[in-house]
Amino acid sequence: MADASKETTPGGRTLFRMTLWIFRSGFGMVRLNMLCEPLLQIDLPGVAKVKSGKVREIFDLGDALLLVATDRISAFDCIMPNGIPRKGEVLTQLSHFWFERFAGLIPNHLLAGPRDPLPAALQPHAAALARRSMLVKKAKPLAIECVVRGYLAGSGMKEYRARQTVCGIALPAGLTESAELPEPIFTPATKAESGHDENISFDEAAGIVGPELAAQARAASLALYTNARDYARERGIIIADTKFEFGLFNGQLILIDEVLTPDSSRFWPADQYAAGRGQPSFDKQFVRDYLDTLDWDKTPPAPALPPEVVAKTQEKYLEAYQRLTGKTLS
Repeated sequence: MADASKETTPGGRTLFRMTLWIFRSGFGMVRLNMLCEPLLQIDLPGVAKVKSGKVREIFDLGDALLLVATDRISAFDCIMPNGIPRKGEVLTQLSHFWFERFAGLIPNHLLAGPRDPLPAALQPHAAALARRSMLVKKAKPLAIECVVRGYLAGSGMKEYRARQTVCGIALPAGLTESAELPEPIFTPATKAESGHDENISFDEAAGIVGPELAAQARAASLALYTNARDYARERGIIIADTKFEFGLFNGQLILIDEVLTPDSSRFWPADQYAAGRGQPSFDKQFVRDYLDTLDWDKTPPAPALPPEVVAKTQEKYLEAYQRLTGKTLS
């Protein structure tokens, strides 16, 4: 549970004070008071920034890239004016966890572990980069999103209702919202620089990246999803669907970007699951649900999130990390 209030500093910045209640075995409900400011922008003097995405900033270090996850949060393709404190830490540390778990299944882009020191040139920025940055190889990303669905939700549900298919894959009749699929399916999508990614068929994906690479990406995606789904279910989380990113490095397909985070996946609490309706979640669906209650046309500028929505969203991200890793993010 979380209670929240906000304060304004003399410099005009807004800080969120959160009283976060966490259940710890043997201790009951433990109260944590936190005063933190979300990191929404970051620049590193002397280090070239090559891209600024909805959440990540990418810096060029010459022979490597530095990925920095901010606390920005987007919904309906709009970036909210305020963020979720520590969200970037959750995304980065959870990705490190999965990269390590999957190391025996597929190579990845990491050049350093979560506890390795930063290169000397970045040490002056260590405080800002702590727990939210990854030093990675310069891979060439595949030009498709590699989505795996184990349950019927989101755009998949919309297509199923219209045509009884998802990305051209025929599914049984009579499936309801949030229903588990007979088996996980690979449902690729285009990559849009702005606006929505578009679902495409496997044949269309093969036309974009080539049949061999598309087949490799499909096999890897399904293997990773199945491994993660079974692991997460033991920890009380259903991974309804997720998006993987792959790239080529020295001609080899490797796993890149972020992996199985609340931003790239639908995480549902297993003990509350029931087909036929939308599910409570550990991802940013909570933010989307709040925004749906507003008189807002889903175009910029986006409205600011109130403190209680910020606090509840942060709570869900932190709980997802704790359940999946068995650790509290310190």
